[in-house]
Amino acid sequence: MRKRDHNVLTNAASLLVCGLLAGVVVAAAAFPAVAMSGLAAKAGAETFGALPTELTVARAPQISYLLASDGKTPLATMYDENRRDVKLADISPYMQKAIIAAEDHDFYKHNGVDINGVARAFVNNQSDGGRQGASTLTMQYVRLAIAYSATHPADVVAATEDTSARKLREMRLALQVDKEFSKDEILTRYLNLAAFGNGAYGIYAASQVYFGKPPSKLKIEEAALLAGMVKAPTTNDPTTESGYPAALERRDYVINNMFEIKAITQQEADAAKAVELKVLDKRTPNGCVAANVNSWGFFCDYFYRWWMQQETFGSTTYDRERRLKSGGYTVVTSIDVQAQRGADKAVRKAKSENSKEAAMVAVVEPGSGRVRALAVNRQFKLDDPKNGKNKISSDPAKSRKGIRGNYPATVNPLLTGGDGITGYQAGSTFKIFTIVAALEKGIPLSYTINAPQKFESEYIVERGSDAACPGTNKYCPTNSGLKPGGVQTMWSAFAQSVNTYFVPLQQQVGAENVVDAAKRLGINFRVSKENDWANDKAAAHDWGAFTLGVSAVTPLDLANSYATLAADGKYCEPIPVQEIRDPDGNKLDIANPRCEKRFSTEVARAAVDAARCPVGDNSSTSKCGSSRTAAVVKGIVDAPVAGKSGTTDSEKTAALVAMTKQYAVAGIMADPDWPQTNVRMLHKEKNGINPPVYETLRDAMIGKDRIQFEPPGQKISEGDQKSIPGVSCIAVDQAKSRLKDAGFEPLVSDTKVKSSCPPGTAHGTSPDGRTIKGGVVTIQVSNGGGGATPGNPGGGQPGNTGRPGGRPGG
Repeated sequence: MRKRDHNVLTNAASLLVCGLLAGVVVAAAAFPAVAMSGLAAKAGAETFGALPTELTVARAPQISYLLASDGKTPLATMYDENRRDVKLADISPYMQKAIIAAEDHDFYKHNGVDINGVARAFVNNQSDGGRQGASTLTMQYVRLAIAYSATHPADVVAATEDTSARKLREMRLALQVDKEFSKDEILTRYLNLAAFGNGAYGIYAASQVYFGKPPSKLKIEEAALLAGMVKAPTTNDPTTESGYPAALERRDYVINNMFEIKAITQQEADAAKAVELKVLDKRTPNGCVAANVNSWGFFCDYFYRWWMQQETFGSTTYDRERRLKSGGYTVVTSIDVQAQRGADKAVRKAKSENSKEAAMVAVVEPGSGRVRALAVNRQFKLDDPKNGKNKISSDPAKSRKGIRGNYPATVNPLLTGGDGITGYQAGSTFKIFTIVAALEKGIPLSYTINAPQKFESEYIVERGSDAACPGTNKYCPTNSGLKPGGVQTMWSAFAQSVNTYFVPLQQQVGAENVVDAAKRLGINFRVSKENDWANDKAAAHDWGAFTLGVSAVTPLDLANSYATLAADGKYCEPIPVQEIRDPDGNKLDIANPRCEKRFSTEVARAAVDAARCPVGDNSSTSKCGSSRTAAVVKGIVDAPVAGKSGTTDSEKTAALVAMTKQYAVAGIMADPDWPQTNVRMLHKEKNGINPPVYETLRDAMIGKDRIQFEPPGQKISEGDQKSIPGVSCIAVDQAKSRLKDAGFEPLVSDTKVKSSCPPGTAHGTSPDGRTIKGGVVTIQVSNGGGGATPGNPGGGQPGNTGRPGGRPGG
């Protein structure tokens, strides 16, 4: 900005002529000298004081751009007005000359008001009774700037109404603007503010909408067309049948004027007019329903909801939305194009968009909380209420009324929650929270429990309910397949998903502590009743089925909870952004990860060590056993992996989590329209939830390093080891007493072994030697048939001895 000296009498003369145009008809010859001097004084005292702030500070609404994490792939644009300010150096010289040729030939000669033009307009208007204008570019800028900065509709009318008072004010301000700003600054401001029709405001948007190029690349004929539109964008709209001839005529008029002001040669003018007028009519997409890729709309919507919660962008939701749609931000979101494309493909491979079952996958980056992908087999759009295309709801109550469901099209936040979406039961994936709580209580991974087929717990439920033990009011969980789990450790029980291991373990550590671990890992309780329980220790203490995943959870929260463990116990709030810059290029801190250490590194690593078992992986410390619920994951992803599958009663939902050090992927298959569905949700089948999860992780990991999970230390893995007393060839009751006195939990094996000990006596124990204090020690009983030497026949390992492992429980 630079101030230029203006002669006071020149400005006064300008205002005199302005008065004539405004209807102040006073003969110049009869104008008293005192009036001239008074006008000069008025000009110095009022007209040329400080400019109103709207002409110096306010920035017109700017479009915000959303990009993928690579900083270049478009995700979406959001705007109230499609405008992006550019510098004059980024505007084609042809465009600069074209607007001057179209609107103000003497722009670089006058002082904001063209006295000759005003006088000429006055004479013409007096002679033919017309309304010929004489607005300079500077005056037009003043009018636009005041209108855009108005905070009330009446102010907009006052800034644009056709009255003498408005014109006089406009001219006074134009003189001052010309004094405050350089000509190039005024030209730049005008070109960034002007409307060009079809939702294009400012030269950047106009060049994109009509020609699909930046304004620096505009040719003569293109610049002339745009310059010719600002006076009447609707009348001169080249995209309409009626406006095309007018736009062409106006374009050629501007080209002729460009030659007249010597901006181009006659040869250039002729060549430009000979070019056929072609425009794109490419109105810039607006909002998440117009995302660059439709399926990315779910991620875009998550970003929008996140933005609307950030007080940084305003104290009210209205203010925050205005900042997003008018603030001109460049937002590099966290969406990973490779991971997102893989997820989109995988969920649609499992289930079509017309399927009532929703295959939902969320991907979170451990250590930052950045959400890398959100995918579901749905179209992100509103179903037309007057001409609906969606299928009839799967909910019988709604179906009978002819109410349509949310497939194939919806804008509901199925993956992230909100607007009535509370989540879905994720089954045995919740058992990881019991492991974490137990580890925090000092219970190691090798802790053994004899898991029966049915476990009578201390939790109280409704007498006679399906969950109660027969004839009691005690919660009585069973294992999948109605088979006993046998003696299990955390490793083997998690690998096989043994319900009757985890319910007694939760009972031992306190369900309230398991719920607290889930909360600290990132689980949000969106069902009102469940939220009340989770925040009431007494109620949480009695939540017996919590470890089996009966609480509603979104795929995003589930992925983030496991990501916290992969990040060695560092919780990070899920965020959809990587970088946010304002129109001036300043980075905003709001995009930085928000993380805190919530669990010890050892606890997190031990939990991950157990989680390697279900998905077919091992570490140097893992003792997983041979049965695993999702063993194929390791081979398909071809990287160190951890995770867990989950199934609910009657298989109304199915879930799988699989993660590496770089990505945590959680998938849930459910019917969002009717959670009580009678459809069986599948796991391992090609139309189950497992393939979308491990295929998403596989594709996300293409080209990425294979980073090993760090194994936990010996103490948290094995605990305090104690020597097991010898029991060979003594009575079974005596062996039980000896083991009990030593601090172990004795269990008599149902299967007798060949031994040189007398039949019916103790042959030995499994394990033998040493095991965890308080752990289960199985007494092996001799059949007296000779053979194995008393002691440990062939060695035992927790999890591989005792009763046979049951079928996976989810």
